[in-house]
Amino acid sequence: MQKERTFAQKVALFVKGLAMGAANKVPGVSGGTVSFVLGFYEELIYSFQKVNLKACKLLFRGKFALFFEHINAQFLFLIMGGSIFSYFSISLVLDYFLQNYQLYVWSWFFGMIIGSIIYIAKGLEDWSRKNFVYIFIGVAIGLAISFLTPAKENDNLWFVFLCGIIGVSGMTLPGLSGSFILILLGNYVLLLVDSVNVLFNIITNLLSGNFQVLSDPIKIKYLKIISVFTAGSIFGLVSISHVLGYVLKRFNKIVNAIIIGFITGSLGIVWPWKKTVFVVENNTFLLDKEGHKIVKNYERFIPEVFTLETFLAVFYIFVGIALIVIIGYYDKRRAK
Repeated sequence: MQKERTFAQKVALFVKGLAMGAANKVPGVSGGTVSFVLGFYEELIYSFQKVNLKACKLLFRGKFALFFEHINAQFLFLIMGGSIFSYFSISLVLDYFLQNYQLYVWSWFFGMIIGSIIYIAKGLEDWSRKNFVYIFIGVAIGLAISFLTPAKENDNLWFVFLCGIIGVSGMTLPGLSGSFILILLGNYVLLLVDSVNVLFNIITNLLSGNFQVLSDPIKIKYLKIISVFTAGSIFGLVSISHVLGYVLKRFNKIVNAIIIGFITGSLGIVWPWKKTVFVVENNTFLLDKEGHKIVKNYERFIPEVFTLETFLAVFYIFVGIALIVIIGYYDKRRAK
């Protein structure tokens, strides 16, 4: 049964979707972590699980009311609607701040992830030796991923579909950044920057009555790419959610321990003090076909301690921690 929600609760869910969508687009930040901290992770997994054979039968028989009730459609539309809308709104604002105030944005994210670890750790009641082993495994995997070297861009549609399946994991697996995985696969700019921008351009042109845009072969190519990527993401969401739903029911404490470790390991990805290392040949930056510098990896460093820039960065880290702690406290009070 779908929950009866007030207008305020619906708005809150849409805003949570905005936050998850913005997090999913930022390399190193996991939308799954946001959903976990904001208290809708299990309902998200449960709802995607409900997109199954029974749902297909209801849909094809024309029993739309039962279909929407079965998949918890109101919840999914609000969360996913907020997430998609975020790509054309909040995430564009984030892009601006990442370009102009990179250190402080990363510091804020770094603090939010620390706050997330604190929040999730409070829910792990069993601090046994076995769970510490699982936490260590999660940390090791998270750190290993953070130091991998990105591949080259690949616009083959089968590979794009695979990117959709893997990239969407950031929405379903707390601590795993789908955007960072796409960087490692070499397709972050192609799928989350160029294709999204082209899609936005096509939509605005169509709304203004300019249908000539559909005859542009370059735009059609990007439209195919983002369509295949979206199909892969939907397939990944449903399939991964079924696995996660099974695992969460039977191994909840183990999963939480691994998530704590995984999120802790992901701190290496969002370490604020880092320089982007680009691919260089013969003293020249290599560019992709859209003119963007090709990212090779990140070079992390320890900052100078007694500088205004460092003090401000540390301040934003504490702001990020405080934000998550306050959100967690508010959600627990509201749940009582």
